[in-house]
Amino acid sequence: MKKLLLCLIAGTLFTTFSATAQMGKGPRPSLPDTVKATTNSGVNVEIDYSRPLVKGRTIGKDLEPMEGKAWRAGANEATTFVFSKDVKVEGKSLPAGKYSFFTIKNGNEWTLIFNSKWKIWGTTYEDNKGSDVLQVKVKEAKAPSFAEKVTYTIAKNGKVDLTWGNYLVNFTVK
Repeated sequence: MKKLLLCLIAGTLFTTFSATAQMGKGPRPSLPDTVKATTNSGVNVEIDYSRPLVKGRTIGKDLEPMEGKAWRAGANEATTFVFSKDVKVEGKSLPAGKYSFFTIKNGNEWTLIFNSKWKIWGTTYEDNKGSDVLQVKVKEAKAPSFAEKVTYTIAKNGKVDLTWGNYLVNFTVK
C-alpha cells in the first residue's frame, strides 16, 4: 500500500513538473520585436516590445488602448526604450537610459510616459507611476494603412512612429 501511494505521489509530481515546464516553451501569441536606429544627431534608440494582433477585434473596446487608461504600448512585458545620450522628447529633456513606455489615450490626444522602472510586467503601471521620469502629450493621426500588429519605426531625423489598427502616434527624439 505504501509503495502504491509513493508511486501515485511521484507520478503526480512528475506530471505537474512536466506540464509546468512545457508552459513556457510554446510561442507567444504576441511575438517580441526590437527596433534600433541611430538618429542624425547621433543618438542610438532601441525599442523592445511585443506585437499584439488585432485579429478582428475592436481597439478601444476589446483591446487596448482603452480610453483614459494606461497601456503598455505593446503586449507582455512593458515596452522599453533605450537612449544612448540625453535627449529631448517633444522638446522636453530625458536623460540617457532605459525606460518603460506607457501611453494614455484621451480622445485624439495621447500622453506618452517614460518610467524609470523598466523590468516590469506591462500591466503594472499603476503600481509604478511614481517612477515616471517624463510625460508628454501628442495628437494622434490616422495611419496610412491598417496595421494588424503594433509596429514601431524610428526615422533618422528622430521621429518615432507607433502604429496599430488605424492609429498613428508619433513623437520626435532629438
